[in-house]
Amino acid sequence: MPVVAAALIAANGRILLHQRKLDGALGGLWEFPGGKVEPGENPDSALVRELAEELGVAVDPADLVYLASASEPGNPHVILLYTCRVWAGEPVCLAGEAIAWVAPQDLLAHEMPPLDVPLAQALISSI
Repeated sequence: MPVVAAALIAANGRILLHQRKLDGALGGLWEFPGGKVEPGENPDSALVRELAEELGVAVDPADLVYLASASEPGNPHVILLYTCRVWAGEPVCLAGEAIAWVAPQDLLAHEMPPLDVPLAQALISSI
């Protein structure tokens, strides 16, 4: 099952993390915002939709740059991580517990779901 996520990278180099709802699966963990690709959607349009739903921002698919993917045996999800440096609107937490702007070197100090860790490592290596 494909899942898309975005590393929104601000002009100052900080990256937006989204904290999952405390009462949900993997509650309280920090991740890159995004979600599942719905039937009939391509990954870009799914990510544009998810960023609007979770953060209230508008993103042009042309501003999404694929970076890496992560999966693990026994887990049906494959996460595709994109970077994005341009969006319209100020991100706000609409679907989780909190958002935070984090310096790249501090990403792994936040407790993340297992599939987000290699994505964070790939992001740090790319910056």
